[in-house]
Amino acid sequence: MRDIAITLVVFGMLPFILRYPWYGVLAWSWLSYMNPHRLAWGFAYNMPFAQIVAIVLLISLVLSNEKKALPGNPLVVIWVLFLVWLSVCSIFAFYPDLAYLQWEKVMKIQLITFVTLMLMRDFQRVNQLIWVIVFSIGFYSVKGGIFTFMTGGAYHVFGPDGSDIQENNALAVAILMIVPLMLYLHKFPPRPWVRKIMPYCIFFSLAAVIGSQSRGAVLAILAVGAYYWWKSNSKLVTAMVFLFLTTLTVMFMPQSWHDRVDSIADYQEDSSSMERIRAWEYSIAVASHRFTGGGFGSWSLENYYRYGVYTDRAFVAHSIYFSVLNDGGWPGLLIFLLILLLIWRQLSQVMKMTANDPERADYNFLARMMQISMVAFLAGGAFLSLSYFDLAWHFMAITVTLHRLAGTPHRNADVAVQENKLPRRGLRAPVRKRSADVS
Repeated sequence: MRDIAITLVVFGMLPFILRYPWYGVLAWSWLSYMNPHRLAWGFAYNMPFAQIVAIVLLISLVLSNEKKALPGNPLVVIWVLFLVWLSVCSIFAFYPDLAYLQWEKVMKIQLITFVTLMLMRDFQRVNQLIWVIVFSIGFYSVKGGIFTFMTGGAYHVFGPDGSDIQENNALAVAILMIVPLMLYLHKFPPRPWVRKIMPYCIFFSLAAVIGSQSRGAVLAILAVGAYYWWKSNSKLVTAMVFLFLTTLTVMFMPQSWHDRVDSIADYQEDSSSMERIRAWEYSIAVASHRFTGGGFGSWSLENYYRYGVYTDRAFVAHSIYFSVLNDGGWPGLLIFLLILLLIWRQLSQVMKMTANDPERADYNFLARMMQISMVAFLAGGAFLSLSYFDLAWHFMAITVTLHRLAGTPHRNADVAVQENKLPRRGLRAPVRKRSADVS
């Protein structure tokens, strides 16, 4: 029954995607983040729904009369340069055939991100994409939080099979990245009922992060909490809330969770941690020897031994930084870091441009929340191979759009809808509030 329902929903959307390309972006995002077909157990489980939607989306993009153009933004230029450099590195990779497979996967994600950026013309579309992202990943975070309470935190929380967030560590970081977006939806809800349910969603999502029993997530949540406290205007209240949640976590979670957290300090005795460190040593050695790095898929014992890194098995970097360092050498890492820096800088510029504008309090607050999300990505990603994860690049596209909109006079969402020839149904523009404080 689930297979039939999911198939009908996906194929039922295709005619609308042909008429309105933006619907294709939302549908692809839903399929990529939530992987609803993985919740079935029959023929739909392995159906390439995202690929089907992507093909229809590209056809719709060609046929549509809607304006399509990439913004003239330095971040977009550096982004294109990064993709070109990764392509060059793939040509000179240790294993070109393996590199091509990963290159193809990365470029498919980047292509849809390009389309997203071209079509995200107004703030209503920004909100629609945020809603899809929060709903898709939030489904697993809320479900995982409830599961954590029902089982006393004795089991790990995992994401959908076959996805980038299947692993408990990756899911935890993805959840931490969307929790600030939940705060945004609570402050500027598309519907009144959203404001009522978001506190519960946030609570269970944080419980799912703890329930993942991910050591990297513990470090990431500490980084996010510290940054949120630093930026908060109510530091005493924020500190008391964090202290209460920490005490509740320590008292509730089982001994297995405490043992995993304690092992962070004893990383030299943990085989998983030491394998990561050897992988980082290998990445530095390859990048220092080869200008283009090792390229995608170069993790092998043969290459480890070639560069004097001896271990029982080849282990991928499990770090966004060392992963890019291996894939693209030092130039690739520098470009990647520049992209992250520009995202942060442009979000700061959005906050500055909208600081004293009550009509754009939602712009300001969203930029603040996205910076918190970036802290989660930067901290949690230090221990995970999420360099090419869709969500990080969607954040980049949202940042570029937000920066462009913040630099132009405010336009009513209904006018934008008419200009883009979209039907009026769908998410309404968020209710604006005057305050743009973090807390």
